[in-house]
Amino acid sequence: MNSEDCADELVIWEEIAGHRERLMRLVRRRLPSAQDAEDCVQEAMLRAAAHDNLDRDRIGPFLTAVALRLCVDHYRELERRRRLVGRTAHVSRPELPDEDVCDEDFGRWLLRQVQQLRGRERQVMLARADGISTMEFARMHQISLKAAEGAFTRGRARLRLVCAQTLDGVAVHPR
Repeated sequence: MNSEDCADELVIWEEIAGHRERLMRLVRRRLPSAQDAEDCVQEAMLRAAAHDNLDRDRIGPFLTAVALRLCVDHYRELERRRRLVGRTAHVSRPELPDEDVCDEDFGRWLLRQVQQLRGRERQVMLARADGISTMEFARMHQISLKAAEGAFTRGRARLRLVCAQTLDGVAVHPR
């Protein structure tokens, strides 16, 4: 790079830097913190400086457009994080120790009910209880995925029936 190119880049940087205060005012009204505003302005200025064919007469509008888009990107990122936290933070745990005890007891009772199922339904339900997917179960037992899913669906339906009837006070033996 020769001295003429360096001088030209310095002039462009000076022109870009001349828009900093205006951009800060523009962005500061749109972003929640001064740090976010500063980051946004710096990013806009860097993008302008890195732009190879930026028309010097269009530096101001370019910087404004980039800064406003970065503000929008900031809020999109916040919303994406909010939705992500919303999906992951709602894992419900029992609030009281007695609820933990009841859940564990219900799990043991349900496992005993699974033992009363027959054949493939019992096998697939026990495999799922051990963390094996229906697809993996089908592969291990050399059956179609549809057959494994059908057995799981039937087993789950029978367990729901047993639960409903038990809660209603009716003793049931699944068939």
